[in-house]
Amino acid sequence: MATATASGPVRDTGIGALLRHRAVAKLLLLALAAAVLVPIVSAKWASGAWPHALTVDLTEPLGRASDWIIDNRDSHPLFTYFFGHVSNAIVLSVRGVYLVLLAAGWAGVTVAAGLIAWRVAGVRLAVTASAAFAACGLLGMWVPTMQTLALMVVAVLASIVIGALLGLAGGLNDRVFRILRPVLDTMQVLPAYAYLLPFALIFGMGVPAAVIATVVYAAPPMARLTALGLRGADGGVLEAVTSLGATGRQRLFSARLPLAAKQLLLGVNQTIMMALSMAVIASVIGAGGLGDRVYQALSTVDVGQALAGGIPIVLLAVVLDRVTAAAGEKAGAHGQDTSALRGWRGWSVAAAVTVAAALAARFADRLEWPTDWVVNIAPSVNTAKEWMVDHLYTGVPVVGGTADWASHFTTWVLNPVRDGLQGLPWWAALLIVAALAWLIGTWQTALTAVAAMAAIGVFGVWDKSLDTLAQVLAGVAVTLVLGFAIGIAAARSTRFERLLRPVLDVFQTLPQFVYLIPVVALFGIGRAPAVAAAVVYALPAVVRITTQGLREVDAAAMESSRSLGATSWQLLRKVQLPLARPALLLALNQGVVLVLAVVVIGGLVGGGALGYDVVFGIAQGDLATGLVAGVAIVCLGLMLDRVTQPTERRVKKGA
Repeated sequence: MATATASGPVRDTGIGALLRHRAVAKLLLLALAAAVLVPIVSAKWASGAWPHALTVDLTEPLGRASDWIIDNRDSHPLFTYFFGHVSNAIVLSVRGVYLVLLAAGWAGVTVAAGLIAWRVAGVRLAVTASAAFAACGLLGMWVPTMQTLALMVVAVLASIVIGALLGLAGGLNDRVFRILRPVLDTMQVLPAYAYLLPFALIFGMGVPAAVIATVVYAAPPMARLTALGLRGADGGVLEAVTSLGATGRQRLFSARLPLAAKQLLLGVNQTIMMALSMAVIASVIGAGGLGDRVYQALSTVDVGQALAGGIPIVLLAVVLDRVTAAAGEKAGAHGQDTSALRGWRGWSVAAAVTVAAALAARFADRLEWPTDWVVNIAPSVNTAKEWMVDHLYTGVPVVGGTADWASHFTTWVLNPVRDGLQGLPWWAALLIVAALAWLIGTWQTALTAVAAMAAIGVFGVWDKSLDTLAQVLAGVAVTLVLGFAIGIAAARSTRFERLLRPVLDVFQTLPQFVYLIPVVALFGIGRAPAVAAAVVYALPAVVRITTQGLREVDAAAMESSRSLGATSWQLLRKVQLPLARPALLLALNQGVVLVLAVVVIGGLVGGGALGYDVVFGIAQGDLATGLVAGVAIVCLGLMLDRVTQPTERRVKKGA
């Protein structure tokens, strides 16, 4: 019990203090509820996998809905007067941009890419941009590159307009911002795969569904960053403008938007990168272009053709990221003066040179990339892959081969984790989710996580979802071990961090689809390669967040510990890691979200589970199976986000 002395009360160090601990109190309350509810639940329903009595078979209603949509797509007013016009507008827009690109020819497009990069970022990036487009032609991928670029132009413009309008509303109105924030939070944690099937169902397979899915996926970062930029504008500047009698519209255009220019251009950068990633994945629903070449090659395990299509995707990603990032830096450096980005005389010269190059190619009858300039790398790559199969897949002394690693990882990690999760009583899984979400957040986040997990069981895909969850957990564990180790090393060595930075920059710009190509070449197909691709995709974000979190630890705390004789290991364990806890939790959250995004795409290379159901639903026209799997992926992503993302709380003083 607590005792008192002349100097004041002594804090209770026994059971009372333990019970007053917030986490312990939550766990005890949850245990009490479980003690009451679990016997009742076990008596009414089985204690193993999700009980069949609590499932809802959506196959028949979804099948009827799918049939109704297909039967009425050409006659119902909703389609003929709305969706039909939207679809036609998208097709015409993409086709128009594509025809302009073809009319410009390879010379016009290559010159235009170099000149735009030169105007925005300088000579070095101009050479890189022109070389990147030339490489697309050399690989025989000029036409698919133009198809992807045409889809990208339309999708990015639509995403920027819609995102900017939503961000404008959220930035100027507190109520709209409060409504938008949770919606944008949820949309940004959902895997790209989850967006495909609903739009394929409404618009059918093809470019319109791909563009709409890309817009919905890519617009949230533009909306979020626009709202944050407008809300973060300097209050003193706004007050000064208001004191001069400026109207609301004048304040917006003369102060708010110029002050938010850097955030707006960062939003454009993020929108472009997410649109490229989604446009490539949308090849599964008929987007065509480079993604379709990679998708078709992966389906036949033709690594050479997949790499030939993947390299242009990488080059496009790097060029687009560098150009838009340079524009954002220039806007930030110039503050309100963005004349460096306008420079109409320079842009006029660039446009004139582009037109001259396009006309020269047309008069020379060289609009299409010359076939005798194409370098076919597929045979050489496939030969190299066959050599790897013969020499690196298995039987390598001491370390073993890549196929051996994949087999061991599947046998000793993936299978036990999957079997352990599937062997849990369903109510125990819900309790674990509730406990984790409540400990790290609030009862609202716990309720959301449990509801999302329960919905998976109700939809009848409990075991498949747990298989996907097992892959995610295994991938996250590997990602965190590697990411924390590399992040700690980078935080402790400035030289190592400088060497690592360009590698992380490149890896963070690559679309998710691209990561499947090297793992198929190294490991073949299966669940282990899907997890390996997910680890490589998520690792850069975890490393960056960890490094930044450790570097931002209070210097005074570090110096104080050093003065007391703490060793480097003690500084890391006792000071840096505890003080960097918010950053480490953010790294965990991002690792989980990013791993899930690629694990479900791993259904294309034998990952199975929910990802396979989505692929099967699209390929076979079984939209009921695909939609149920897509909804389950959404629920799984929502649950994992709530379980790993701390909720900010404002605790009253003295509480």
